[in-house]
Amino acid sequence: MAQATQTGEPEHKPDYSAFEGTRPVNERQRFDTEALAAWLSRHVEGFSGPLTLEQFAGGQSNPTFKLVTPSRSYVMRAKPGPAAKLLPSAHAVEREYRVMHALADTDVPVAQMLALCEDESVIGRAFYVMEFVEGRVLWDQSLPGMTPAERTAIYDEMNRVIAALHSVDVEAAGLADYGKPGNYFTRQIGRWSKQYIASETEPIDAMQRLIEWLPQHMPAETGQRASVVHGDYRLDNLIFHPHEPRVLAVLDWELSTLGDPLADFAYHCMAWHVDPAKFRGIAGLDWAALGIPDEAQYVERYCKRTGFEIHGDWNFYLAYNMFRIAAILQGIMKRVVDGTAASAQALDAGRRAKPMAELAWHYAQKVR
Repeated sequence: MAQATQTGEPEHKPDYSAFEGTRPVNERQRFDTEALAAWLSRHVEGFSGPLTLEQFAGGQSNPTFKLVTPSRSYVMRAKPGPAAKLLPSAHAVEREYRVMHALADTDVPVAQMLALCEDESVIGRAFYVMEFVEGRVLWDQSLPGMTPAERTAIYDEMNRVIAALHSVDVEAAGLADYGKPGNYFTRQIGRWSKQYIASETEPIDAMQRLIEWLPQHMPAETGQRASVVHGDYRLDNLIFHPHEPRVLAVLDWELSTLGDPLADFAYHCMAWHVDPAKFRGIAGLDWAALGIPDEAQYVERYCKRTGFEIHGDWNFYLAYNMFRIAAILQGIMKRVVDGTAASAQALDAGRRAKPMAELAWHYAQKVR
């Protein structure tokens, strides 16, 4: 993670890829390539082999593959291999396919969906295939190597896209039944508490405290209409145009549902509160020198675009999201212990569950 100098300029060149970073397919994730190619030839218009496979280095939960043919490349998202012990409601690739397909005609940039296979007899798991979007994935939120004006433009585009997502008419998009209406925090806190307990590999005191504390401090229903919430909206889940500050596709919709847009936006704003030396964030950097808006400016811009108002204590929203991420990280650690982790970086991610939980408890104690 790049550290800023006193002038605010990063010390090294851009830390991003063009959605590259692939490796040979993990042995536990291998499947019958010929069976996949045969299925694709029947269900994806214009598909023609031979087919070769690579696995993207990211993707902690649902493994993601690059499908390469002589004429074009595709991306495939799949459930983990048959040996994986799947937690309830996790790895729902069919939901990812549905939401991106529904958003194709909105102002939210998404990759084109090409085919969904829920028949696990084909390659041993459900999967979907989408277009491969050429562009930049920016991993370091300090955006090293860019000018202040370029950083300002990137952050404003991130803000525009999440505001567009939360402004989607769910009825018109055919997503009115994509999640349950109302009681969003009650349901989410219950879900992630259960997920954490089901994947606990060692007791984390801060998580136990949060499981008890969060339900007692939820904000009143805000009156904000239910929106499509992404659940993991952050810089490195966006593909930017190769040269322009323009998002071409929002990636990784596994956690999406209908819910409170402010909770989703607060997750995105965690970047301003987490240490870049420990997590992917921008806390402590010289934002003004870098050309990055401070959190208050960023929130104001979002509210102006959406017409929303912040209700309740912002620290609760932050604590809730940090708790949720700690539960997700613990799930990754559980897959490491079980030997089914999809990513080479899984162990490092899993080890961050405890410090993230402790940070969540720190913000919980700030709530008035």
